[in-house]
Amino acid sequence: MPHLDAEPRYRNPIIDADLPDPDAVRVDDRYVMIASSFNRAPGLPVYVSTDLINWERAGNALAANEPGDWFGLPRHGGGVWAPSIRHHDGTFYIVYPDPDQGIFVVTATDPAGPWTAPHLLLEGLGLIDPCPLWDDDGSAYLVFGWARSRAGRKNVLTLVPVDPELRGTTGPARDVIDGADIDGWDTIEGPKLYKRDGWYYIFAPAGGVATGWQAVFRSRDVYGPYASRNVLAQGSTPVNGPHQGAWVTSPDGRDWFLHFQDRGPFGRVTHLQPMAWGDDGWPVMGQAVDGGPSEPVLTYPTPHGTRQTSRTIARSDDFADGVPGATWTWQANPRADAIVPGAGALRIRSAADAGDVRALPSVLGQPLPGMASRSRVRIGLDGPPGSRAGLAILGRDYVWAGIARGENGDEAIVAVRSDDDLAERVVLRAPARGDVEISLGCAADATLSASVTIDGREIRVDPHATASKGRWIGAEIALFAGHGFGGAEAVARFHDFRLDLAED
Repeated sequence: MPHLDAEPRYRNPIIDADLPDPDAVRVDDRYVMIASSFNRAPGLPVYVSTDLINWERAGNALAANEPGDWFGLPRHGGGVWAPSIRHHDGTFYIVYPDPDQGIFVVTATDPAGPWTAPHLLLEGLGLIDPCPLWDDDGSAYLVFGWARSRAGRKNVLTLVPVDPELRGTTGPARDVIDGADIDGWDTIEGPKLYKRDGWYYIFAPAGGVATGWQAVFRSRDVYGPYASRNVLAQGSTPVNGPHQGAWVTSPDGRDWFLHFQDRGPFGRVTHLQPMAWGDDGWPVMGQAVDGGPSEPVLTYPTPHGTRQTSRTIARSDDFADGVPGATWTWQANPRADAIVPGAGALRIRSAADAGDVRALPSVLGQPLPGMASRSRVRIGLDGPPGSRAGLAILGRDYVWAGIARGENGDEAIVAVRSDDDLAERVVLRAPARGDVEISLGCAADATLSASVTIDGREIRVDPHATASKGRWIGAEIALFAGHGFGGAEAVARFHDFRLDLAED
């Protein structure tokens, strides 16, 4: 008889796929988590869970990035940066930054929506990573950081009073933390503001995305001065840069911390750490909860006694109704007619194509899993010469395989975007008529492989490439369609997308 563990354990990362800058709250017996979405649409993904380790997509809080016309083309690295979510007086508030516009607010009474249209709370360039706090006396505050690329400053956290409905400010902003005052600390950002036992706490990462640590600041006055402490760092573990996330308390009174780790092409993956409060009023995290160092746990008893299931975001999709599932997002705001109606396949209308898949708006993607995986899909293309459709592993560089329609007929083609000249390099060209089955594999070390099946014959290809990260995000499994500039539009047909995982 198989042995059943008396105490189920979870394994980190709990979501081994790109879910950048997570924040979360618990309301009654349900946890709600959100993340950055950058240029992708719909944006602000919302996840729900009853056990902190198994999460399901509830929807998106942002239907499209604004302004719509500007985000009609991929604006890599723009759009929605690190957001926060809070629940106050029966309403969920998401406060998010667009570093080129300012800080916005959307609200809903249910995580699945509907969410309100974005309201501009605070206008300005380089305002990032906002988080509100409603104080005991009914007043409200917003803490945020700065992006040097837009504002000319960073490593500073600023606090501004706001009205309780988060419609506007009620007083001047004041810098409350300056990393220059702390020896060796740089890139303090991503603040989350809390209050406990009369103390104001700002949880904030420091030291940079891939190399940093989790800091906590505290003060008896919301405006400071704040003392600081490093409460979670990589140490001897393989978890680099463990930081930026959310403190939540489970119904049994135990505390937990959700944070991310930057895994390069696999994105910013989500970890869960046990957390407790020391006798001195400072939080301890990870192994320190059980007397060890302040380093991440790799495995731990599950918070609610449940068993861990899937650790990825991407899902297989048969496109039975002709529409993509909830885990797919566009690289830009899609046209209203981007999907051509029809059951049994996903039909994507092409966009003008200059030969760079990253520049195409008609690209639909899911986060690349953090373990070995293989994606498969059958592709058809109805369009003029110069049109193409494919399956890609898409980052700053990419590999794609699919159909390119030339002057003399269809061709199955695999191409690699080079680091050196940013041009696509053809590594396979084979005649094809009709639909083509495409397969792209990604090994645990991010090495890529490809195959094309034509008339029942599989042709395997080694593109001599590895997956690469995007702008602030991991690589994506992507479907795309394009046509030549000045040419007629094409329609690409995608049938029965399948994702196979090799979880170890």
